[in-house]
Amino acid sequence: MTKNRTTLGSAQRWVIKIGSSLITNDGRGLDHAAIATWAEQIARLREAGKQIVLVSSGAVAEGMSRMGWKRRPHALHELQAAAAIGQMGLVQAYEHHFKGHGLHAAQVLLTHEDLADRRRYLNARSTLQTLLGLGVIPVVNENDTVATDEIRFGDNDTLGALVANLVVADVLVILTDQQGVYDRDPRQHSDAELIHEAAAEDPRLLEVAGPSGTLIGSGGMTTKITAARRAARSGAATLIASGREPGVLMRLAEGERLGTLLTPGQEPLAARKQWLASHMRAKGRLQLDAGASRVIRESGRSLLPVGVKSVDGQFARGDVVGLIDDQGHEIARGLVNYSADEARKIIGRPSEAIEVLLGYVDEPELVHRDNLVLV
Repeated sequence: MTKNRTTLGSAQRWVIKIGSSLITNDGRGLDHAAIATWAEQIARLREAGKQIVLVSSGAVAEGMSRMGWKRRPHALHELQAAAAIGQMGLVQAYEHHFKGHGLHAAQVLLTHEDLADRRRYLNARSTLQTLLGLGVIPVVNENDTVATDEIRFGDNDTLGALVANLVVADVLVILTDQQGVYDRDPRQHSDAELIHEAAAEDPRLLEVAGPSGTLIGSGGMTTKITAARRAARSGAATLIASGREPGVLMRLAEGERLGTLLTPGQEPLAARKQWLASHMRAKGRLQLDAGASRVIRESGRSLLPVGVKSVDGQFARGDVVGLIDDQGHEIARGLVNYSADEARKIIGRPSEAIEVLLGYVDEPELVHRDNLVLV
């Protein structure tokens, strides 16, 4: 599967991610003029029949600006406070500017747990699908104020990719303060050249990506490339472009050669397996023998207890576990049919012995192939 700039204009469902430095004018507070131009462009895309989900950074940065903080805090409680303060202004700004074009906006706050729990994942997808069907612009951000492990999914680039998976978008547009992906760091090499198009999985991309160059945002070019790879799992192309280019969204829709286009190189995963690969955190690990490793890797077969050497971690039936090959590499993950304690009693034994060992049998497999995805 490939997408190019010619066919990009026909993409119907867009996820657009706008970075903190753009939203807040490099940390000086919300840039209402810039927000107004994006709202106008999104309104024009809607008139052209596009469905748009907006993933917006800026809550923490706006909170920092309101509080007069110059550097992004590291303490979790300070980040959460900044997000709570800044979220008010961010939502009001989008509501005001979209209303000027006769559009309704809806705030959607997500946490990693929302996308890691199957039921909440489906609820989030249903909500977004309904909003799009109503012609509303969902404005998505992480629910930073209740994050318990980190303030972020990793960054809003990752969130944008996961939302693209969630709604099965045609294209993910990541607007940043750079022109795109260069073959070397343009801040250090004046002869650096923009990469106009590449496969999302091209290993050279991560080699040339540099770290974040801003005190406001939390993600660099590496996170954007990784996000493109995640988005490709559901068949979405990713465009990384400068949000400072006049009319950038409309120009991209018209096929103009702006930024870097990263194309998916494979057919989309089935929705359930995509969810397993992208959204769920493994609760434990199953160490496989050489035979099971080969069968899983080459044939995508179900995992039977007899092929497992050891069990790591604590997990319940229905949790996600990582499948580790005989070389120590994670080759797959899936929903496990038995708890960790139960699994430890049956590993290395044939499926026919499960009932004798446990007193009952739910499934003959530890992980059924329908609930397993290679990674």
